[in-house]
Amino acid sequence: MKLKRLPADFQVEEQISLVADGGPFALYSLTKRSIGTPEAIDAIARRWNLPANQIAVAGLKDKRALTRQHLTIRHGPQRGLSQTNIEVEYLGQTLRPIHASDITANRFEVILRDLTDPEQQAAIQSLAVIAADGLPNYFDSQRFGSLGQSEEFIAKPWCLGDYERALWLAIADPNARDRPQDKDEKQILRDHWGQWSKCADLLPNARSKKIIQHLVQRPTDFRRAIALVRQDLRSLWLAAFQSHLWNQVLNALINEVCTPQQLAHYRIGSRDVAFFLTLDASHRDRLQNTRLPLPSARLHLEDNWLKPIYDRVLAAEGLALREVRVKYPRDSFFSKGLRSATVQPAGLRHVGTPDELYPGHKKLTLQFMLPRGSYATILVKRIVGPTEEVMPDDD
Repeated sequence: MKLKRLPADFQVEEQISLVADGGPFALYSLTKRSIGTPEAIDAIARRWNLPANQIAVAGLKDKRALTRQHLTIRHGPQRGLSQTNIEVEYLGQTLRPIHASDITANRFEVILRDLTDPEQQAAIQSLAVIAADGLPNYFDSQRFGSLGQSEEFIAKPWCLGDYERALWLAIADPNARDRPQDKDEKQILRDHWGQWSKCADLLPNARSKKIIQHLVQRPTDFRRAIALVRQDLRSLWLAAFQSHLWNQVLNALINEVCTPQQLAHYRIGSRDVAFFLTLDASHRDRLQNTRLPLPSARLHLEDNWLKPIYDRVLAAEGLALREVRVKYPRDSFFSKGLRSATVQPAGLRHVGTPDELYPGHKKLTLQFMLPRGSYATILVKRIVGPTEEVMPDDD
């Protein structure tokens, strides 16, 4: 089975509640093809000569896809723009910048290719089960892009006060998504870690130039060095680790509720997690009515039936719940909130046809909607297992 063979094989359309009813913020729709949201924002900022942090988006959309989302710019141009892989349409003015809470849902159209007849039939049968039971609402692998070759989360040593290890993971740990320049820079940092003057000489234009210059002056002040990283990147590190912990809580709950015969296991990030294949009525009610809080030191679970699960998950990570916090810098913190254990795709439809790209094989076109924060790729994993993404990376 192949996913994202063409950009149009994976389409996402963001649905929002924010309306253009006047105000100082220009509202736009952004259609992008084979480019990530941050890269698209940078391109728009350059084109309109704006600071990138002046542009607000409600969420990040897949790079290897055709996606439609929204953005706002305070006193932004009341016009659109068009360039390679990006189309921006002006929609009107709003009173405030767009926020993640403005997303009501995401509409998906996904084409699965290179299926045999038995694979297509098995997928269709799985869709019927999903319509009744829903899906485990895991954060999927896209959430864990900061996880490098070491498979260590940057936020974990950061929480424990090991700022040097956190910094090493952030700027020296190899990552499959690294561009050639990043690979070379990280190799030099690994080879000469602690020799900051030499690193500065070898990397005069490094992405981490400010950090290296700081360490030249204060060679062991890794605490301050972490604070020199962009705040939005630090927030992504925290979100990745918190999402990983939440996934492990859901995995533990599913394993507790279901029998081994009801489960399959697929990899997300650095761990295999349980997917239910069928649910008894009592199991379905229990899972569908459960909302799991995001783990952090601000969470208090005394007398809560979930406390033993959280304690076990955190202990397996070598942490206690009270340690899921960062002490410095103060602009970085874990989110607080609840997330449903399962998710029910709305308007789930499918069409099976011959695959024009793979003669003799079938393709399956899926259409559905998911609430904010849920992942279409979880549905794909559930019905066909691990997938092969073959659309070329345009980096």
